[in-house]
Amino acid sequence: MAYWVLHVDLDQFLAAVEVLRHPELAGRPVVVGGKGDPTQRAVVATASYEARRFGVRSGMPLRTAAKRCPDAVFLPADNAHYEEVSEEVMATLRARPGVVVEVMGWDEAFVGAETDDPEAVARTIRADVLERTRLHCSIGVGDNMLRAKLATEFAKPGTGDGVYRLTAANWAEVMFDRPTQALWGIGTKTARKLADRGIATVRELAAADPAALAAELGPALGPWYVQLGRGIGRAVVEGTPWVPRSRSHETTFQENLTDWADVRTEVAALARRVAAEISRADRPAVRVAVKIRYAPFSTYTRSATLDAPTTDADRFAAAALDVLELFGSRRPVRLLGVRAEFPPV
Repeated sequence: MAYWVLHVDLDQFLAAVEVLRHPELAGRPVVVGGKGDPTQRAVVATASYEARRFGVRSGMPLRTAAKRCPDAVFLPADNAHYEEVSEEVMATLRARPGVVVEVMGWDEAFVGAETDDPEAVARTIRADVLERTRLHCSIGVGDNMLRAKLATEFAKPGTGDGVYRLTAANWAEVMFDRPTQALWGIGTKTARKLADRGIATVRELAAADPAALAAELGPALGPWYVQLGRGIGRAVVEGTPWVPRSRSHETTFQENLTDWADVRTEVAALARRVAAEISRADRPAVRVAVKIRYAPFSTYTRSATLDAPTTDADRFAAAALDVLELFGSRRPVRLLGVRAEFPPV
């Protein structure tokens, strides 16, 4: 038997959970985010497929979503309930004999399995999750985690039938003509940097000289991007429990903050809130990050390493205020966030 990696991704997770609680919303465009009020400042956490057809996407302001889909039903995010449902899904995955589960977040996990028929295993998992939680999931099958993750996009509703295999055998056929941003780990900024160097497609990235990219983009990142283009990734799923790498809180203000003293007050309050949570969890922070979204919608983040790991609210708040001073602009502020980052486990 061969070793296979399966990437399990819950379809429209938050929206699907809400539809289970409100069956009358089935088939209607549903948008989850903030307090569920599109007249307030908040962003979309998840949109149902019916809402996505109108161009509604995660991270979009709720007001924009309402303009694109006026008939959408807007619901507040209920994180505690989503965590409960997610735990039930992950327990379902772990209940299958002989598999290793690596949780990546609320709505996705990798499953490692030795089998001669990975598609059969994937379809059994889909059936088990549906029976136990009434939630649908899509599963990518791969010979490593990168390919399994990317395969899931071809299994999604509207694209595939729930299961798709992507391996070294069909990597070039499926991926080479796609833009570099189609790869897991390459975002808009990195794709732009690669394009500036004449690399626009996965094919061109796979053929690039790792040493040349190392010189231009860094000794670690340059060669790693080339590996992504060639479909190379970690091949073994690790069953260690998923542990959050950070803890954060943020606030969107219904009226812009224009007085910097108010900004400092809010950052300190957010930092103390984060510090209280990491203290209860007994997980000292080693870095602090501050996020600012200026009006109308430009977002920036600055961070710094702490002198020593801490859960102390005073020290953490003081460090957050120091990071706040790294922002040169004093423009009106519509959102603030503070994040504590933990050391590797």
